[in-house]
Amino acid sequence: MSTSVGWARELRVEVEPRWCFRLPAGGGLDGLMRVRRGVLHRLVHEDDQPVLVRVAQLTSGRVLFGARARDRAGAERAIARMRAALGVDQELRPFHRRFRGDPLIGRALSAYPHLRVRGHPDPFQALAWAICEQLIEYERAAAIQRRLVAALGRRCVHTGLRDAPTAARLAAEAPARLQSYDLSGTRSLALVRVAREVAAGRVNLNDPDHERGWRRLRTLRGVGNWTIQMLALTGQGRLDQLPAGDLAFRKLVGRLTTGDPRARVSEQEVQTFFAPYAPWAGLAGAYALRGHGYGHQPIGYQ
Repeated sequence: MSTSVGWARELRVEVEPRWCFRLPAGGGLDGLMRVRRGVLHRLVHEDDQPVLVRVAQLTSGRVLFGARARDRAGAERAIARMRAALGVDQELRPFHRRFRGDPLIGRALSAYPHLRVRGHPDPFQALAWAICEQLIEYERAAAIQRRLVAALGRRCVHTGLRDAPTAARLAAEAPARLQSYDLSGTRSLALVRVAREVAAGRVNLNDPDHERGWRRLRTLRGVGNWTIQMLALTGQGRLDQLPAGDLAFRKLVGRLTTGDPRARVSEQEVQTFFAPYAPWAGLAGAYALRGHGYGHQPIGYQ
């Protein structure tokens, strides 16, 4: 579906990050964010109206957000969402002060003080992408996401940028069509189920009481702890949530606790291992993976 953007309003906001910050050098494998000449571009929607958001980091270290929209309110909301997704306003000084000498993540904190968990500007996108990423390698999941965006997402005819499919659009799709994009049958059904819950308003992912929505989602077949934790961490800014069932964490903790590089521990053992890092377990997990050579899985970094 294509959308035509009437740029009636352009808003610019300059932000002083609350902690060391570095704008992502790349846009991510799902293709939704693009970086052109050092400027990040992202198409989002506010009340079904398209908004083009651009982000640049100035030589002073401050971050400049610009939004083109039909009205000022839509531009303000879109900038707020991108600020949250990029983590510009996260106050991480207490985390770094507390764990800078930690034997597990201390060196990584010194080497990558700017590291963030890369979030999504829409919590439903985080939920949908988590379902796509269940139990498969990240590159294959990203290819599925790109197919979903190309077929069911919204495209700006002026910029060529696309936004992720809405809950309403996915709720109306037959699971068989989603399977045609290489999503498994069980995950196709799960994606349609969660889309229907969100589209019908039975789950409000923007409710400050996140746990209420999580409880409802957990009643749906195909939605487990890992999916909820990825939604929380990458879509709702919950740095206390760790996707402990992820294979990367199970392998990392297994190796660290047993010395056997082939060892894998349980989800509960991972939770126990990272419990001392509360309330930043999710961020500590990102540092642990980066510091011990586990690349970009399961969480994107910037």
